[in-house]
Amino acid sequence: MRRRNFIQGIGAASAAWPLTVQAQQLATPVIGYLGVTNSEDEAPRLNAFRQGIGEVGFTEGKNVLIEYRWAEGHYERYADLVAELVKRPVTIIATLGNSTAAVAAKAATTTIPIVFAVGDDPINLGLVVSLNRPGGNATGTHFLTAEVVAKRLGLLRDLLPTARRVAVLLNPGDVTRAEYTRRELDSAAPGLGFQLEFFSATSSQDINDVFAKLSRDRFDALFVGPDPFFNRRRTQLAILAARYGIPSTYATQEYVVAGGLMSYGTNVADSHRQAGTYVGKILKGAKPADLPVIRSSAFELAINIQTAKAFGIEVPPSLLARADEVIE
Repeated sequence: MRRRNFIQGIGAASAAWPLTVQAQQLATPVIGYLGVTNSEDEAPRLNAFRQGIGEVGFTEGKNVLIEYRWAEGHYERYADLVAELVKRPVTIIATLGNSTAAVAAKAATTTIPIVFAVGDDPINLGLVVSLNRPGGNATGTHFLTAEVVAKRLGLLRDLLPTARRVAVLLNPGDVTRAEYTRRELDSAAPGLGFQLEFFSATSSQDINDVFAKLSRDRFDALFVGPDPFFNRRRTQLAILAARYGIPSTYATQEYVVAGGLMSYGTNVADSHRQAGTYVGKILKGAKPADLPVIRSSAFELAINIQTAKAFGIEVPPSLLARADEVIE
């Protein structure tokens, strides 16, 4: 009798055990991560995001799951990718590095919390009602890009005091970013003595064609607009700039590490880390409406001395002294 009761007890426990495991699995929060390109290209920023959630006590695969969706640089895919995450459903959505992705997420759900990292003004994008009190289901970080465009053009003047004709490369697929970049540059160029000409690229072949034209027309320098599409092709850009002898300036340090000449802009990886901390806080019960949008104030000037020497450029000591990263 006792043996029978024991076996029945084991049977009851074994029947209940899978349900307990299932309940635990269901209780594990799921982050829907919407990426601009792919996991390889975005590895540094993805690692920064993981660091951020780790600072609040979350580790992927241990007490939180991450469901990834990658746009592969095709902004038109964001609506479908967000719809997949909402249908999943996920506990929270992280849209990092692209305003179009954040806007698509905001349009798809008013209930699932959203944490963004965008370079455009989140108020103008309709993501929040104010920076201090977002007021809805979205908050995150604003890494300033429009505000540093003119500054980067000024640094190009410091590096190349005799340059006059400057080409600007933009991605027309990212309409908002292309428009404000052009507006800021048009405003700043006359005071710096630059004559600007704008070029568009939406593919690797477009980039090849633009560089060939820049070489034929003897432009003095190239200003590459801030855009994830170009970031993904940073090695191609650096190689072509070296091949055709066109000094170029970029938006983030990643280009300079890849062989580019100079960059100036926000530490985007750190904004992803900060966004990760917000994801963790929300998973622990904080409300997006109560978390102020973080405006990044960490700007980096990076110069590749080896590339400068290859171009025959002597970097002014005053510019070197201001650099946060000098690659030799």
